[in-house]
Amino acid sequence: MIETHILVVFFTTSVLLALSPGPDNLYVLAQSARNGRSAGFFVTLGLCTGLTGHTTAVAFGLAAILRASALAFTVLKFIGAAYLLYLAWGAFRAAVSAAEEATEPSLSKGTLFRRGIIMNLSNPKVSLFFLAFLPQFADPSRGSMILQLFLLGGVFILATVLVFSLISILAGGLGDKYRESAFAQKVVNRLAGTIFVGLALKLAFSER
Repeated sequence: MIETHILVVFFTTSVLLALSPGPDNLYVLAQSARNGRSAGFFVTLGLCTGLTGHTTAVAFGLAAILRASALAFTVLKFIGAAYLLYLAWGAFRAAVSAAEEATEPSLSKGTLFRRGIIMNLSNPKVSLFFLAFLPQFADPSRGSMILQLFLLGGVFILATVLVFSLISILAGGLGDKYRESAFAQKVVNRLAGTIFVGLALKLAFSER
């Protein structure tokens, strides 16, 4: 199997990648600031569940279809962009909570979890990234490539959970100070909506 020092290098690289701005961590940031750290945690769980799907796709070669088929890539990316626009519409229309209710998440845990899964799985660039990234740390001479890819995917998910949980804690804590202000809530909602629109446009115009 994979040597420990290789896993350490892979984990460190994964942490740095999770910290770099992207649709997933920005979504965690926005939800945590709007609805509290618990909202960020459940979004993180959903996003990482989606990563298991991408890991499976790479391990069994399904991601290669997205790389080979322009149509499949285009359809999936527009589904993802449309979902991001739907989230932006919800953020722009979000009602301001009463002060005594502001600390409670406005969305259920299940809804947040499902949104994380859909957002992650509907981004074809994640599969293509995994297809390019994971095999670099796997070697057929070490045994089953499928097991190695699942191990690497698991380590990447662990790094993502740690980083995104930290983002949830920091953004949620900051949001706690402002959720009692109706004006601050409006600003956060508009900012979240703007972020979603920007991410949707970036995904829609992305290329393989």
